[in-house]
Amino acid sequence: MLIDEEFTLKKLEIFLAFMRTGNLARAAAELQTSNVSVHRAIHSLENALRCPLFKHEGRNLTPLESAYVLEERAQKLVADVVDSVRLTREAAGFSAERFKLGSLYSLTVKTVPQLIMGLKIRRSELNIDLILGSNFDLLYKLKNMEVDAILISLDEHANDPDCEQIALFSDDIFLATPADSPFDREREIDLADVRDATFITLTQGFATHQDGNRVFKQAGFEPKVAMQVNDIFTLLSMVSSGVGYALLPGRIAAVYENRVKLIPLQPRYRLQQHIGVVFLKAKERDPNLLALLAECRMYANRQV
Repeated sequence: MLIDEEFTLKKLEIFLAFMRTGNLARAAAELQTSNVSVHRAIHSLENALRCPLFKHEGRNLTPLESAYVLEERAQKLVADVVDSVRLTREAAGFSAERFKLGSLYSLTVKTVPQLIMGLKIRRSELNIDLILGSNFDLLYKLKNMEVDAILISLDEHANDPDCEQIALFSDDIFLATPADSPFDREREIDLADVRDATFITLTQGFATHQDGNRVFKQAGFEPKVAMQVNDIFTLLSMVSSGVGYALLPGRIAAVYENRVKLIPLQPRYRLQQHIGVVFLKAKERDPNLLALLAECRMYANRQV
């Protein structure tokens, strides 16, 4: 038979509260509603079932055998529905016990540890997976729901109608040289002075690769690229070993600080990366994501 439209889970929850408390007033207090609302829901449930559940003795409701049968089955039914909702939300990445955070390699020096520590304080039970990659790779993973949020450079590719973003900070691009290079004492560098030098770059897809291309184009020359690497820490190691120069963001200054020198570019070449968190609009109500966004806002305020 078809289930009557008056038969709802909400009415079952009210019925179970009454059976548990044995009293209209106590059930109403537990559910934060009125005695009349509880009585009306129970009466509507009887209409939907087309059978009585209680014997009406004045203002008192005495459960019949039918009420005890429904109570036993309804407890399991409501528990199964609650569990189904939880599993469905977790499959969609909403309020799951595991949170997948994507990030650029360079942000693991300072930004990512601070955000993760704050997130763990807010949600201590949460397990966090950190996925590192390029701007391009991380945006792809976000759109395919392989990660819950990403920390990237907010370039033109991050402007997606399905996504929202919160800015964290801005970062200047510098010329990275070995500590003993001829330019290590310069207060700022004219890129024309290094047009014949050898450079190391990140591979395509990384924001720093794209920003470097913009700076070189503005300087009016194609760099001599000795090699391309897939992460910024390998690139720094190559620079510190004297393999070549690189254009890098200032946030990595603490890495190899005694072996790599970051020299500001002259004003005409200066370029900033704008770093932020990007997430899908469809998941903006997820409690885990909301906790991360709260930490991101606090982090951004500290950078002002």
